[in-house]
Amino acid sequence: MVNAPPGGVLVADLLHDPEGEHLPCPAAPLLAGELVRHGVPVVTAPLPLNGPRTHHTWFDRGRLGPAGLGGASQPGAPEDLLRAAINAWAKVAGPRRILLASPRSFCAGVERAIEIVERTLETRTNPVYVRKQIVHNTYVVEDLAARGAIFVDELDEVPDGSTVVFSAHGVSPAVRTEANERGLEVIDGTCPLVTKVHAEARRYAARGDTIVLIGHAGHEEVEGTLGEAPEATILVETPADVVGLDLAGHQQVSYLTQTTLAIDETAEVIDALRTKFPRLHEPPTEDICYATTNRQHSLQAVIEESDLVLVVGSTNSSNSVRLVELSRRQGTPAQLIDRAGDIRPEWLAGVSAVGLTAGASAPPALVEEVVTALGGLGAVSRQEREVTRETVHFGLPAAVRRKGQPHDRPTP
Repeated sequence: MVNAPPGGVLVADLLHDPEGEHLPCPAAPLLAGELVRHGVPVVTAPLPLNGPRTHHTWFDRGRLGPAGLGGASQPGAPEDLLRAAINAWAKVAGPRRILLASPRSFCAGVERAIEIVERTLETRTNPVYVRKQIVHNTYVVEDLAARGAIFVDELDEVPDGSTVVFSAHGVSPAVRTEANERGLEVIDGTCPLVTKVHAEARRYAARGDTIVLIGHAGHEEVEGTLGEAPEATILVETPADVVGLDLAGHQQVSYLTQTTLAIDETAEVIDALRTKFPRLHEPPTEDICYATTNRQHSLQAVIEESDLVLVVGSTNSSNSVRLVELSRRQGTPAQLIDRAGDIRPEWLAGVSAVGLTAGASAPPALVEEVVTALGGLGAVSRQEREVTRETVHFGLPAAVRRKGQPHDRPTP
């Protein structure tokens, strides 16, 4: 039998009685999350319906039958918080529509980067280091760390001669030089679409252009791109930044963009650049990646029908944050969540239709976790809204490629 920690709560993932009757508890992550936010330690396990200090309720899920929600407080635990949390979820229980934006979740670059780390862990006997987060998702990083990957912020944390994987966001030439000088085995997880932007930066700088990079200061991808031509590149984020540019005497101005920006906001910055620099040189193809574009377009297909939009993704995921901002700009409340447990009951008050999507670095399983948890509060109808189907695939680098696997092939 599983016991909750002292002063904690055991949240039921199943409620049962001696006669063998049982109530599944799919919404357990919601209750657990609410308690954790109040500082209560939580463990999840089956619970007897009439056990000591057990509090529970149940909801009608239509054809799926009833579902329960409950927990048992341990001695010293705040029993009133458990009751309050159950009541808070009971108040917002009921049937809902879940509108699933598609495409959502992993893109080809993220799948490639994760597989690179997995393959490296399988084939190296020495420790495997990863510079920065391989992709910007807490769940993915924690999972790979549990499997042996050692995440570091900078190369000086990696012992000489070790194996290091570069993240999907790319690195500057200075980082590559340092790795080479220290004899590190480098396995490059940079997304090929980021590599394309780096190549454009080098080409523009070589012909003498001044490069205006549209992106967010401090983002790892931006830092890597700036490092390709630091003397020739200026970073801007808004149209106001463009207005303030003084490039008198510069013969040719070109622009590049971070791959994970909001399409509409980036268009405003580009328009400002075109107005200020009529001879502006533009990249041959759009730098904002196909996955970022597709996820924004697919969200557009559900925003108007949604009372609330939930975006599965981590706070440092640029493309996930852009999805939240897109929904809010169009008047629909939106919240960014790492997992189902981050959902708050007050968000669901009066909500009958939930738009659900996920950033390009969020695993599909976390979306399903949200659907299942919401389905524990009442009957749900699940509706997919697919705007396009993604078929992009990127091959793996030679260092981890199995015999017969293709090389990298950038796909627009």
